[in-house]
Amino acid sequence: MTAPAPPRPGLRDHIRLARRLLHDPAPALDELRERWGPVVRLGGGPARLAIVGSAAAIADVHALPTDHFRWGHKFNVLGFVVGDSSMIVSDGDDHRRRRGAVQPAFGRRRLNGWIPMIVEQADAVIYDLTDGDTDLYPAGRSLVFEIAVRAFFGEGLVQHIPELEARFDTSQAYLESSALRQLPHPFPFTRRARVRADRKAMDDILDGEIARLRSGSIADDRGDVLQALVADGVLSDAEIRDQVLTLIGAGFHTTAASLAWTIWLAASTPGVWDALRVEADAVLGDEDTAALSTSQLAGLELADRVVRETLRLHPAGVFSPREAAQDIEVAGHTIRKGTLVMWSPYLAGRDVDVWDEPLAFRPDRWLDPTDEQRAANDSAWVPFGRPARNCIGFAMAHMELVLILARMAQRLDVTLASDTVPPPHGMVVNRPTGGVPARITHR
Repeated sequence: MTAPAPPRPGLRDHIRLARRLLHDPAPALDELRERWGPVVRLGGGPARLAIVGSAAAIADVHALPTDHFRWGHKFNVLGFVVGDSSMIVSDGDDHRRRRGAVQPAFGRRRLNGWIPMIVEQADAVIYDLTDGDTDLYPAGRSLVFEIAVRAFFGEGLVQHIPELEARFDTSQAYLESSALRQLPHPFPFTRRARVRADRKAMDDILDGEIARLRSGSIADDRGDVLQALVADGVLSDAEIRDQVLTLIGAGFHTTAASLAWTIWLAASTPGVWDALRVEADAVLGDEDTAALSTSQLAGLELADRVVRETLRLHPAGVFSPREAAQDIEVAGHTIRKGTLVMWSPYLAGRDVDVWDEPLAFRPDRWLDPTDEQRAANDSAWVPFGRPARNCIGFAMAHMELVLILARMAQRLDVTLASDTVPPPHGMVVNRPTGGVPARITHR
């Protein structure tokens, strides 16, 4: 017997929530989960959606074979920005080949090699901050972008950082715009035309660097992803461009948003910022940046728990879409082929069936859990997704957040403009409304 279709809100609620989901998704997701359960239908015809919002239901989605879904579907507009050969819009053998070529570039040895660079760049940004009132979000965003360019593109493109950051910001604004503005068209002097021109300019910059790498004029191992992909020889130049630009595009704004939330929660929770400072002083001290390694990273245990707890409450993406390639069953409901399945790490991180006091920021919930608690937490903590389609750069992003948070706590006194955590903002990237306004003082 076929399982029933998921419940569906009435017409008035349906229109209201569907519109809000595309502009201010977090409150809409909260209401859908509370009133209609873990799986809810929205839309109709070729624009059908299924919101999946409990840890158990999301586990059902992740347990299905990847060939039950499509990522290069008609609703996925990312291909226009990151390229049609990007692994995040690829399916089947193409996805496996492209992801398989990129995965070794994120091996532990390469990640460890980035630790000194991450802390060095954090120190530079912290040093440039002026005592007084400031917004830490743009400073953190520029820091994250600088780190990403050095890790993914190499030192050879550092001089292009201001230009690249501006061009990526244009793409992000486009992805956050209305669906009407994103309709394909050839017209000049539009936001879409600007994105197209920016992508061409970035391709030209990368083509020059790829040519330098292929010519053999760069003999030393720089430790960046671009050089690793060129040396590997599996991907074409066009595929290499798409993968590296995908890594930047997918990791830049998301990590910057996560850093903003982390600062907000750590600085607004009594005792946490001071405890982070004590830990950073003990672990990082005044040691030469070049000498930092995984031993120091492992010692930042509180910073790691603060980051984990922040990502539970505020994952960078409030939902992750994929299209059902066939009828599937999730949480006792049949989701029809062609439906866009939007599972929500935001809702999973607030699931009352898993988390004690789910809306409370409690880093100590990650301290010495029982085996049963650890299994439940792992099933519901999915800010980076699950293999084989999880965020390929998740280990770098997590490491980056831990190191930057620890260094900021060690070097800065931070008094937030408000003790009230702001509402989330953004459809594609979940970030705090209004940034992170604060008064800072260097130690």
